[in-house]
Amino acid sequence: MSKPHGVSGNTHTQQQCNHYANQHNPNNAAHTANNNNHANQCNPNNSNYKGGK
Repeated sequence: MSKPHGVSGNTHTQQQCNHYANQHNPNNAAHTANNNNHANQCNPNNSNYKGGK
């Protein structure tokens, strides 16, 4: 059985739980911006492309 993902309210503050939830919520602007930035960095046709190994 795989380990469940997420953060526990028993081991994290409310602020930490909220931060995690926002990072993983597709309706959140920060989540969308992070995904767009990652896609741009991985796209060789984009000016923000970061070529690497």
